[in-house]
Amino acid sequence: MAKEIKFSLLYRDMWQSAGKYVPTVEQLKEVAPAIVEMGCFARVETNGGGFEQINLLFGENPNKAVREWTQPFNDAGIQTHMLERGLNGIRMSPVPADVRRLMFQLKKKQGTDISRSFDGLNDPRNLENSIKFAKEAGMISQAALSLTVSPVHTIEYYTNLANTLIKMGADEICIKDMAGVGRPVSIGKIIKNIKELHPNVAITYHGHAGPGFQMASILEAANAGVEYIDVGMEPLSWGTGHADLLAVQSMLKDAGFKVADINMKAYMKVRSLTQKFMDDFLGYYISNKNRVMNSLLIGPGLPGGMMGSLMSDLEDNLKSLNKWKRKHNQPELTQDDLMIKLFEEVSYVWPKVGFPPLVTPYSQYVKNLALLNVVQIEKGRERWSMIADNVWDMMLGKTGKLPGQLAPELVEMAKEQGREFYTGNPQDLYPNQLDEFRAEMKKNNWSTGKDDEELFELAMHPEQYRAYKSGDARKYFLADLEKKRAKSEDTELTDSTEVPAIFSSGNNYQPKTLIVNVDNEEYLVNISYPQNGEGAAAVSGTTPAAVAAQQPVAQQAPVSSNSGTKEVTSPLEGKFFLTKEASEKPLKVGDTIKVNDIVGYIESMKTYNAIASEVEGTVTEICYANGSSVEEEDILVKVK
Repeated sequence: MAKEIKFSLLYRDMWQSAGKYVPTVEQLKEVAPAIVEMGCFARVETNGGGFEQINLLFGENPNKAVREWTQPFNDAGIQTHMLERGLNGIRMSPVPADVRRLMFQLKKKQGTDISRSFDGLNDPRNLENSIKFAKEAGMISQAALSLTVSPVHTIEYYTNLANTLIKMGADEICIKDMAGVGRPVSIGKIIKNIKELHPNVAITYHGHAGPGFQMASILEAANAGVEYIDVGMEPLSWGTGHADLLAVQSMLKDAGFKVADINMKAYMKVRSLTQKFMDDFLGYYISNKNRVMNSLLIGPGLPGGMMGSLMSDLEDNLKSLNKWKRKHNQPELTQDDLMIKLFEEVSYVWPKVGFPPLVTPYSQYVKNLALLNVVQIEKGRERWSMIADNVWDMMLGKTGKLPGQLAPELVEMAKEQGREFYTGNPQDLYPNQLDEFRAEMKKNNWSTGKDDEELFELAMHPEQYRAYKSGDARKYFLADLEKKRAKSEDTELTDSTEVPAIFSSGNNYQPKTLIVNVDNEEYLVNISYPQNGEGAAAVSGTTPAAVAAQQPVAQQAPVSSNSGTKEVTSPLEGKFFLTKEASEKPLKVGDTIKVNDIVGYIESMKTYNAIASEVEGTVTEICYANGSSVEEEDILVKVK
């Protein structure tokens, strides 16, 4: 009898691998019935990863999104699964144990059946609570092996890791080939070894198409005994995404496996709706480069799930770097120039920082470190001259044990800076915080929500949740969208009551006048363009979005004279925050600071970079509000 292989649709990861945002809850509710009607999916990935953080970023309640999006699949008997990052939960930084436990209890109540848990360092200590908490909540615990290719990541390494996680209580195993760099034959051997030790444990193969191994890897995984294959579908398959359902189904059917039939009428409807969502506004955040496969990714091994944000990061850093180069009469770089330099630097940096598997958040850490190195080198400065706090935490062992050895030069740098290495259980460094966040909600007269779901969002994503509650998140999102609109040509007047439906693949628009609706109030925005096509568009009109983009001053004390005034400037562009942890005391006007005191942080490329003062004196002005966007060399703090 033919072995049956079931399909799981990665509808969340499809979007994250392509660009920055995911569909709104209304869009997700629209497409869900058609996905059910396709009749070929045993499972659908509905949330986790960056899903809820993204909801907050464009001003949408993530709990409403999860409940209403999972419901149709629950009703149809299709299992839903989420992706969570072990110690980091569903964010980029470590999470207290009480918040992690609440997450699993809540996600089960909201309709999520399976928790796919991975640790970016493959440290079993970081997955122990995930397995325990998921099972306590009544979820299926699926532990993931973060797959990569290095001298330390051998077939025996992954076989032993799977054995350890199953003995900890994991119900299933996922082979998480997040960059698609896993070699097909080796993948088959890992799965075969696990099956020989644990024949009744279900295994899922998850991979990305980018480097080109994907279809061969799927076939090897099927022959080795997997029960589930993760798939994508057009128009968001291949490229940095996942192998397409139609191709996988046809290949496995030809190989003699039993696979589900596909309702093609429903398939075309899902495909059409997905394209409609891209045309609505999501296409603005999808780079065309992410829609093609690229074997250059074999070298750096960067994962498909972060390639959407990578192209945005490259664009932002290229703009800033070229601005510096023009100022210093140096030849500018193209995006391809910068991308190749980045890939080469990732290949250099990765062994130096101990071969962390390139999966969230460590893929971002390594990529960010490499990109900052490239930028600093291009400016004639030293490599390693900017290392974010998150990256130091990784290198010091505060988020888990590195698979390999840290380079001696980085060990020496840590000692010179007075940094201490940590060998204990990473969870112990992050004490419980729910009571603290519950007190904040009470103080603000905020409801903790059904099943404490609003409390959870504040505890998991504090800065984003506060911006959501204040309305700033929505305003900043619309302001960003207006910037992208200003780059297009020849559009018609657009009604943006919810989100503007103006993007059409392959077309360039350049609106002259726009109508923006914010908080049920419409505003007319006029945009003028430079005659020679160079420079930035000028926006006139008093809209909340435009006001948000102006980045108001947070605090200012009167200064009678500029004499003796010193400045702390931003070393890179990003978002300025006075603190990164709830326990930190924010800088304020009147404080006295010394050289090397931390005045704040720049959140850039999902990591926090501490800004140390190079001057001393009394703070007379804090020039940007918490969460404001800043550019390189912007003045952050004035001191006298």
